[in-house]
Amino acid sequence: MNNVLQDIAYWIPLIPLIGFMINGLGRNIVSKKIAGTIGCTSILLSFLLSVYVFFSVKSGNIYDAHYFNFINIADLKVGFDFKLDQLSSLFLLIITGIGFLIHVYSTSYMHDEPSKDFAKYFSYLNLFVFSMLLLVMGGNYLIMFIGWEGVGLCSYLLIGYWYKNNDYTNAAKKAFVMNRIGDLAFLLALFWLLAKIGTINYNEVFSAENISKLSITDITGITLLLFVGATGKSAQIPLYTWLPDAMAGPTPVSALIHAATMVTAGIYMIARSNILYTMAPVTQCVVGVIGLATAVLAATIALKQNDIKKVLAYSTVSQLGYMFLGLGVGAYTGAVFHVMTHAFFKALLFLGAGSVIHAMGGEQDMRNMGGLKKYMSITHLTFLIACIAISGIPPFSGFFSKDEILAAAFAKNPLYWAIGALTAALTAFYMFRLYAMTFLGKFRGTHEQEHHLHESPAAITFPLIVLAILAIVGGWVGIPEVFWHGGHKLGEFLAPVFAQTTAYTESHHLQNELSHNTEYILMGTSVLLALIGIAYAWKKFSNYQKTETSSTGIGKLLENKWYVDELYDAIIVKPLKSLSVFFDNIMERKGIDGIVNGVGKAVNYGSRQLRWVQSGKVGAYVLLMVIGMLVLFIIQLFL
Repeated sequence: MNNVLQDIAYWIPLIPLIGFMINGLGRNIVSKKIAGTIGCTSILLSFLLSVYVFFSVKSGNIYDAHYFNFINIADLKVGFDFKLDQLSSLFLLIITGIGFLIHVYSTSYMHDEPSKDFAKYFSYLNLFVFSMLLLVMGGNYLIMFIGWEGVGLCSYLLIGYWYKNNDYTNAAKKAFVMNRIGDLAFLLALFWLLAKIGTINYNEVFSAENISKLSITDITGITLLLFVGATGKSAQIPLYTWLPDAMAGPTPVSALIHAATMVTAGIYMIARSNILYTMAPVTQCVVGVIGLATAVLAATIALKQNDIKKVLAYSTVSQLGYMFLGLGVGAYTGAVFHVMTHAFFKALLFLGAGSVIHAMGGEQDMRNMGGLKKYMSITHLTFLIACIAISGIPPFSGFFSKDEILAAAFAKNPLYWAIGALTAALTAFYMFRLYAMTFLGKFRGTHEQEHHLHESPAAITFPLIVLAILAIVGGWVGIPEVFWHGGHKLGEFLAPVFAQTTAYTESHHLQNELSHNTEYILMGTSVLLALIGIAYAWKKFSNYQKTETSSTGIGKLLENKWYVDELYDAIIVKPLKSLSVFFDNIMERKGIDGIVNGVGKAVNYGSRQLRWVQSGKVGAYVLLMVIGMLVLFIIQLFL
């Protein structure tokens, strides 16, 4: 069985890479139909292979596949290895499954693109999925880092897909640069590991022998650097501002980046490194606090956004904050569980928003929508399901994963739970504000827009229906023990991945168990707060009417996203630009160029003067000979 897994494993990322190469190299000759078929089929095949690997792992076949030595020098050997275990197999299903639905959706959503650009778009999508698969399948930090850089590159290509728009290219560059900041920290962590234990292979790094070589300072430093890397990819404070701007890309790209792939990379990396984080309480505290702060900050900003995709973007940042809160309080299973459920309902929300934008002729301002319920019944129903799921209402998927994180947060620190529960209420409010402004009330757009309103084609609605079903039932794999003993199948499945952490917390008495009554009270309170948020939003926005008055006070502050972008511009961007102008004009042009040009001018001037010595006049040469002889005599006699 292990040999079969090794033979199958490399095909999972290789097939999307082949799809990328065919569509990319043949973009000038392949038709839209062929390009879409190649793009979708490659991800479908990877998904089918991932299903096989998942069930093989589920039956106990954990395998580390070694293909060749990627680095092979005297003191360092790093293999091109894949690790097929519970964590990687789960992420394979999420990436390829959601990725396939987004590819199918794209065949219709992007149908107006020229054939050449259509093929290029699908080649980028395939490359993105390949990079993400490499990231989660890697058997060491180096292979993870290659995939890590790959998704950063692909995000730049996809966010700036409509590159003729300067705002879009600026958004792509912003994502690329902010990710590089985190990537540098990730790289430093790898160098630190190599310096201390001489390996970056997971099995060796997490072995008791090598962990014993690391001091608490080493572990804290390494985990903090890895976390900085995660804040870049997974959009946490302070490196989160690129993600809302990533809305510049096509809507399916937003769904791919925000739901199942790139932004979950940081969660995966910390979950994979769980024993190191468990042994670094300072880092865990930092992760939890940053995650909670990000969740609150992004949720408050989403309250006053009017662009439908911007609301969803800040919602993603907020939900990622929840996941980091889970990681920070040691609820690794809960964080991974929320990655899965979030992939279902957030992909559904983005694709539903794309369906609305498609029907509205490109309109994204919710103030110009309204009343779409009667025109788009499938989009409306699936979108409503996603809103209920993200609000954490039972028995929808978001309730189970969010409850697990909040329960662990309460066990760690009740204040964490209180802030998290309040954020859940804000989530319910802004999501149903979005729903009400878009689907309820009267239509507020133009007559021409209303005339063209229609339900989206099957290639768009099919992924919506599949994701809606998953958003309903996806949480049932993690039913809390308080409801059904043995119901948390996901926890049982992932238990071997977190076995070291479990043993460590038990031996150090770090586990805090909650009574069943406490759990019931916490669940009831969080659901009640969410229902209050839903009811208030429904009452306030179900008959929304446009007004010309602008927001003031805190409303204006939230509309302008707490002026964080302006703050970054003032304290980072503008000083750096001024410094670069100084280096360009003074250091480069007058300094370095001045020295180089000065040497040239000095040689030129000196040669012009010396050429007079070779004048061609015999009398001058005789005179110089006589002067030379006199100088020699003087030197001989007097010196």
